[in-house]
Amino acid sequence: MPPVWLRYTQKTVIPTISADLDTKVKSARRALDAWVREIVSWHFDPVTGCPFWLDYAKRLDWDPRREIRSYDDLDRFGFFQDDWLRGGPVRRWVPRAYADKPVFIFETGGSTGVPKSRISIDDFRTDYEAFSATLPDQFFPPGADWLMVGPSGPRRLRLAVEHLAQHRGGICFMVDLDPRWVIKLIKLGKFDEAERYKQHVIEQGLTLLRAHDNIQCLFTTPKLLEALSEKVSLRKAGIKGVFCGGTEMTPQFHRFAVEELLDGVYFAPTYGNTLMGLAVHKPRVPEDNFAVIYYPPAPKAVTEVVDPDHPERLVGCGQTERVRLTTLTREFFMPRFLERDEAEREAPCDLYPWDGVRNVRPFSRFQSKVVEGVY
Repeated sequence: MPPVWLRYTQKTVIPTISADLDTKVKSARRALDAWVREIVSWHFDPVTGCPFWLDYAKRLDWDPRREIRSYDDLDRFGFFQDDWLRGGPVRRWVPRAYADKPVFIFETGGSTGVPKSRISIDDFRTDYEAFSATLPDQFFPPGADWLMVGPSGPRRLRLAVEHLAQHRGGICFMVDLDPRWVIKLIKLGKFDEAERYKQHVIEQGLTLLRAHDNIQCLFTTPKLLEALSEKVSLRKAGIKGVFCGGTEMTPQFHRFAVEELLDGVYFAPTYGNTLMGLAVHKPRVPEDNFAVIYYPPAPKAVTEVVDPDHPERLVGCGQTERVRLTTLTREFFMPRFLERDEAEREAPCDLYPWDGVRNVRPFSRFQSKVVEGVY
């Protein structure tokens, strides 16, 4: 039988739930609490757990496997420190149960110093297979090839989008793109060079798009999507669906992409990062007025909006404050991490009966320190 989180979150299961939203929310919470117990038991078990958390447990005067019984109990760990992921040895994060498996290292963008590193084995495949189930075949045809115009190198996106294409029966074509070089150029004030580098990336993408007739699906970032669309009509070039993510995804860009850039090409905005995985966008409805609304892949990941001065406290629905992330998989356990993003807290909805986030953007208190580059 599949684990608790997969039984609950598979796309085929959700439509069969006929109860009202309140009942769905309570059911989702029970599933989350059960998954928390499963994950804490896994990571703190001397047989299966990872060296970091096993060593951490030695310094506690309580046993997480006995005393963590619900999601709320994770508060007892305090806040996860991002410096724990900066530098090595990275194998301290590999669960003993996976010691003999091939391990990937994915890094964050590096826009705030030494990149954070996360180990991965299959999580990125699981995330993108679940995301694939949300993509309409009419616009992301099975068997179609993909073009990935986004960050390459040590980033999760490179392998994840390639796996998405392969999972849907296609081949993924890619460009070379080093976002850290763009960030460096911007910090040095060399905006002309940064623009030339962006055009170099766009030229790579256009060359592939013109050379391979079966490319019908595209991943890119908002800035690069706009730059591509200035050069060519993506619809006339054969693109039917665009999967797009990045911190520049605003309601204004969302509207601009749908109403002006894409000319009927399907637009699938997403929010994700190396530490969380991939959050899907709530289906667009007129009353949302192009707000960018995401729901995390609960219970594998939980996003909450908290008071930045008292980050143990959630704010009310509709309030804008800092995003707090908890990641819960057998590969990676990260409780109560304060993101460098802010957003409005979004209420649960019928399709996703847990908290979401609306209009994610860089945390306002950090804006002077963060350079987003191509994102």
